[in-house]
Amino acid sequence: MTVGEPSTPSAPFKLRRPAAQSMAVVFASPHSGTDYPADFLAGSRLALDSLRRSEDCWVDELFAAAPSLGAPLLAALFPRSFVDPNREALELDPQMFGDALPRNANTTSPRVAAGLGVIPRVVATGEEIYGRKLAFAEAAERIQRYWRPYHAALAAEIEATRRRFGTCVLIDCHSMPSAGGTAERETGWDRVDFVLGDCRGTSCAPWLTEQVEITLRRLGYTVARNNPYSGGYVTQHYGRPAEAIHALQIEVNRGLYLDEASLRRGPGFPRLVSDMTELIRSLASLPFGLAAAAE
Repeated sequence: MTVGEPSTPSAPFKLRRPAAQSMAVVFASPHSGTDYPADFLAGSRLALDSLRRSEDCWVDELFAAAPSLGAPLLAALFPRSFVDPNREALELDPQMFGDALPRNANTTSPRVAAGLGVIPRVVATGEEIYGRKLAFAEAAERIQRYWRPYHAALAAEIEATRRRFGTCVLIDCHSMPSAGGTAERETGWDRVDFVLGDCRGTSCAPWLTEQVEITLRRLGYTVARNNPYSGGYVTQHYGRPAEAIHALQIEVNRGLYLDEASLRRGPGFPRLVSDMTELIRSLASLPFGLAAAAE
């Protein structure tokens, strides 16, 4: 199947495990999926090219060396514009639905206000995805079929890693546009090569974030922390340093590896794959026993 080709429902994720796990790290790519269900495409007011603007294109391939180096790699196969695994299960925008939402739905988060709940209302460019109201049953079916299996697999890998090593480090892998939004440009904020998000020091032992930053800077990249991305639902939910689970979100500047107009791999793709492989190797050498004792 080619990228973005309409699909029939299939497995919602791809999990690649190492022959023998040798490091206390789990890699995950929740936004690089390209299996667009045919009924979703038929029901959207946007063309496929517009829907694909929400993808973290090829991010799973940037970290593809993880299994061969001793760490599992989980990647969602469904697209973020269809259902977003980096949101709460019921983080829903009431404007999108023609019927009532459950009482326990989170309808007031900043992400919902931006149209970017678990069932997004808009794509990354701000265009509305639907020309009609959805029924809550549609959202519930997507959450049950895609969101829950992805998180069940992620939680299982995290727990298995913690049992084996006494701790687990989750690296949640994302990409960001090469140019910031209007608000960022107005404040003079220049987009860096990487943004590390540890929920402002609460989801990950500080020394782990520091070590990742040191490695990236040694490789020649500019790095920021928690600005403008401090971590989404995955980082917030799974990052529990007091329980020996550390979650760090990595945002990669798409200009490093992607032709952002065509969404094809750019000339910098091979170098970035090589450097992310080096980052994975550097994580393998860290003394993870210290992570278990941190916080």
